Amino acid sequence: MSEFICPLDYRYGRKEMKAIFSEESRIRKQMLVEAALARAHAELGEISKEDAAEITRVAESDLVKVERIKEIEKFTNHDLMAMVKAMTEQCQGTAGKYVHLGATSNDIVDTATALQIKEALELVAEDVDTFLYTLAKLAKQERDTLEIGRTHAQFAIPITYGFKIAGYIAEMLRYRERLDEIMPRACAGKMAGAVGTGAALGKTFFQIQRFVMSDLGLTYEPAATQVVGRDRYTELVCLMATLGTSLERYATEVRNLQRSEIGEVSEYFDEKHQVGSSTMAQKRNPINSENVCGLARVLRGMVMPTFESQVLWHERDLSNSSAERFTLPHVFSLIDYMLYKMNKVFEGLNVHRDKMLRNIEMAHGLIMAEPVMMAFVGKGVGRQDAHEIVREASMVAENEERQLLDTLWEREDVRKVFTKEELASVMDPASYTGGSKEIVDKMVSAVESALDKKV
Repeated sequence: MSEFICPLDYRYGRKEMKAIFSEESRIRKQMLVEAALARAHAELGEISKEDAAEITRVAESDLVKVERIKEIEKFTNHDLMAMVKAMTEQCQGTAGKYVHLGATSNDIVDTATALQIKEALELVAEDVDTFLYTLAKLAKQERDTLEIGRTHAQFAIPITYGFKIAGYIAEMLRYRERLDEIMPRACAGKMAGAVGTGAALGKTFFQIQRFVMSDLGLTYEPAATQVVGRDRYTELVCLMATLGTSLERYATEVRNLQRSEIGEVSEYFDEKHQVGSSTMAQKRNPINSENVCGLARVLRGMVMPTFESQVLWHERDLSNSSAERFTLPHVFSLIDYMLYKMNKVFEGLNVHRDKMLRNIEMAHGLIMAEPVMMAFVGKGVGRQDAHEIVREASMVAENEERQLLDTLWEREDVRKVFTKEELASVMDPASYTGGSKEIVDKMVSAVESALDKKV
């Protein structure tokens, strides 16, 4: 029987992201940091290049086994020191004496975490680009598809479905910028010793820190304690939670538009094999969108322990360590999976244009109240007077379930201003989508420019 209790182990998440935060990956990256430290010492003449090369050989090989580290940890009760001892065991010659020279545990741990974060952010950025391309294709395809815009969950005025998707594109392009901006802040390591002064590294402290981080492709904490500033992680996790909340917004819209009484879009459903319900055989449920909504709530739940872990005693305590072993792997595994799921939804989305037109017709012309009011103003009628005329006619149409065109035409103050043909023309929904189509074109072009790829 399986011992797994976390759904990320057996149900959610993708192997690419989970591999980054696996125990093996964490240990491997920690050893790579140890190797970079040895190379820095060798560069400054503090150990031989041969010893640094030997430490690097061990770090880059599979000689150090997780099982051996765990054996040692039973005695040391310190996971990082267990890894250092396991590395030392595998080093030939004198190299073992110089593993971890001048470092404290969190020089290695935080720098290795920065390597994990960098790799994870690069994968999230790829996910965002894939999703942007899918959204751009859909926006272009539905550029002219007429739909009712809704405010307060009520009919408002016409839009196009492509315009709705263009709004998602604009939002995701902002996330693309945010990911670029956060990379140097979130991917920061340290090589500054027990309290951040670098005392154990001596006069070459600053050179060693710069060398190690340059070697690993990271930035570094310029004034560390025993750890890098946890404000970096707080910003990072908040960004991932915000991104997840945007995905939940899109998923919620799909769920709402797939309601039986609306029916304007629906998730792909495999009619040959997929089951919607164990008892209601007719069901086609928006399960992927619902999945994204549920996971977004878990993702936001990771924000609070991240804030709490920012507050450490003096130059550092250990209260952050256990929390971060949960938060960072879960945050990245969740957001990667949610982006994958959301892309899958929009890639296979069924857009029911006939239902969109049916819903427009159900509105009895009421969604065209605003353009009628504006047309009155264009004829010289005061804006407030125009609003009252249209409001009164709209109330009659709503209460009597009649067409707004008819209740307007019954009014003498309307017939004095318009011919019936003019009024009918003003009330054509297709004529009142404003800059919707141009906005779609601009957003599609923005994606093409960002990805350097034709949609």
